[in-house]
Amino acid sequence: MAAALYHPDLGYYARQIRQVGRDGDFFTSVSVGPVFGELLARRFGRWWLEAGCPENWRLIESGAHDGTLAADVLTALRRLEPAAFATLQYAIPEPLPRLQAAQRQTLQPFAERVLFVANPTELALNPRPGIAFGNEVLDALPCQVIEWQADGWHLWRVGFSADDRFCWDTLLPVSDRAQVAALAPLGGGFPIGYRSELRTNYAGFFAPLLSGLSSGLLLWLDYGFARPEFYHPARHQGTLRTFSGHRAADDPLLDPGANDITAHVDFTTVAEIAIRLGCRPLLFRSQGSWLTALAREWLLAMEGQPDAALLRQFTTLTHPAQLGSRFHVLELAWNEPLAPEIAAADFHRLALGEGHDA
Repeated sequence: MAAALYHPDLGYYARQIRQVGRDGDFFTSVSVGPVFGELLARRFGRWWLEAGCPENWRLIESGAHDGTLAADVLTALRRLEPAAFATLQYAIPEPLPRLQAAQRQTLQPFAERVLFVANPTELALNPRPGIAFGNEVLDALPCQVIEWQADGWHLWRVGFSADDRFCWDTLLPVSDRAQVAALAPLGGGFPIGYRSELRTNYAGFFAPLLSGLSSGLLLWLDYGFARPEFYHPARHQGTLRTFSGHRAADDPLLDPGANDITAHVDFTTVAEIAIRLGCRPLLFRSQGSWLTALAREWLLAMEGQPDAALLRQFTTLTHPAQLGSRFHVLELAWNEPLAPEIAAADFHRLALGEGHDA
């Protein structure tokens, strides 16, 4: 999965930059229009005010693709909080040259505010208060395929078929300590042949981002579930999928590098790993309810003179039948001693996977 998506020459994300949107392979909240970036900018601006208006602060966007979301956020932040915009460094870690070139082109009007780095570890030389975030990034982190058998959990390995194609080849007992620890909370009781996904790479992904922040937030928007829903016995074939031309398929070994490969996020595990790194969970909600709360002032400002196009975007982002319940938001505080504890309802959703708000 890592090679198929991120190989510098042949990987899916390295070969082209037009995977997202109506003419691409999949649709994201960014594809809906600039309202998504506007509402994110309102969240970032609120944090800046609550943090005491730091003179030098940083936004780190992972998975910035062609820079469209960054442009939407920066455009809105410049209008909403000009003082915050004037002291902001918008950092984009991007190792793939083709994507970074597209980002530079999109963000040329904001060149003085944007820093491009190949690796987020470069930001550790000068940590600043701020926010590390990503939209539909965690689902693209490479995962392992696991299967329940009579003697416990096993890992599927990839091999070659007789005609030199990739195939599921060998089923091996889970033995790596990190894998064993990650699966321990699940116990047993699954039907034989139950298949799902496992990620043990969240710490390696988060740690460099945190090293670039002296304090602040981690904020992740993605499709996924709390652990009890992610590993529900009824979800017996897991969530691993490919996308091409807005069509989903379930064979990630077919034509590697030509299709997007993705699997849903176990947000409970994300929170647990972040806690081990020193973060504190603040909030876990559906995208619909989270964006609706952010949009209060924006909606009130349109009272009496609504903009139909913008309201359509907002509805697509928040309605339960569209993107509102499909995506969830996890906020985590980093080095923020005064940050509030996670609300009881959010904790219940994150730990027990029940009571999702619409």
